[in-house]
Amino acid sequence: MKNKFALLLVICSLLFVFSCGKDDLENAFDCTEQALFIKLTHTTDAANPKKIDYVIDYSGTYSVKSVKWTFGDGKTETVNGATTSHIYDAAGTYSVKAEVTIHNGSSSCNSSREKSITVD
Repeated sequence: MKNKFALLLVICSLLFVFSCGKDDLENAFDCTEQALFIKLTHTTDAANPKKIDYVIDYSGTYSVKSVKWTFGDGKTETVNGATTSHIYDAAGTYSVKAEVTIHNGSSSCNSSREKSITVD
């Protein structure tokens, strides 16, 4: 049974490789590689503890095209660039998600980061 599964896996892999062009494979690799360079950071505003400043720290080869932010309180925002701020209505713990689009010439790669934050 293991041999049949291994053979099926090899056949599927070959079909994938030969169904994609060289550019498709290079772009897929680039997207995977670029996702490794994305980090989501945040700081609390000194004057307002409910205001959180968010930054996508990206150290890859290309540029951040846009970020769709989901703040965990039911509100979302899409921005061009890597920074935004958000003011929460209430203290609590929120799950924040950033869906990052990296621009590479005429193509784009998408990756997301999520973290839990506590607002005082």
